[in-house]
Amino acid sequence: MIDIHSHILPGLDDGAQSLEDSVVMLRQAAKAGTTDIVASPHANQQYRFEPQVVEAKIGELQAAVGDSPRIHYGCDFHLTMENIADALRAPGKYTIDHRGYLLVEFSDLLIPKSTDEIFSRMMHAGMRPVVTHPERNPLLQRRIPELESWVSQGAHVQVTAQSLSGRFGKTARRVAHDLMERGLVHFLASDAHDTKWRTTPLDETWNYVTERFGPEAALRLLEENPRAALAGVPISPAPLPIKRKKWYAFW
Repeated sequence: MIDIHSHILPGLDDGAQSLEDSVVMLRQAAKAGTTDIVASPHANQQYRFEPQVVEAKIGELQAAVGDSPRIHYGCDFHLTMENIADALRAPGKYTIDHRGYLLVEFSDLLIPKSTDEIFSRMMHAGMRPVVTHPERNPLLQRRIPELESWVSQGAHVQVTAQSLSGRFGKTARRVAHDLMERGLVHFLASDAHDTKWRTTPLDETWNYVTERFGPEAALRLLEENPRAALAGVPISPAPLPIKRKKWYAFW
């Protein structure tokens, strides 16, 4: 499995706070079957994103944990005016392994009316926006048609793995399943922040998706599409609606 969204780098944001915590998170991921993980610290008004620091932290952490899992460069990019302008000037600065896929987190308080235009400009500059955890955003939970519009425009969607099991509440779980059934989910990722509550293992999610939506869905959302993001190539094939198994298929 490949995890494209995590906060495993120590001391850079509200994720891992020590090298020891980071190593534990990575070993938990590897034990559960994750071969590659993207370190994506926040870039917002609270946390400054410095590429050289991120690269150095990745090197330090990879040396501490060994060869597995492989750690990749990324960013949890917030849509501030400063960030947008900076990303348009340097499209590779914030993207996964500098190859185009950009994790985009929306504020819980405001969805810009110009999001269509922002995404269009990003894509014109060579970036592929990936809207992170819309099922957990109280505004996006009620604005699925807008999300569908962005996807039709070329954006992608990443749902937090633990949302499917109810870790973030009933509404997030319901919306996560709705997005799955509409074919709007391109990636499942941990968005891990710590060693206990928001953790890195994805094996339970793989099993859940396999049972609930089928093995092809698990393969696509947890391995094939994430691998395309690491390589910076288009997702193929195009996402299709994922059918929930009939209730009697569980017996």
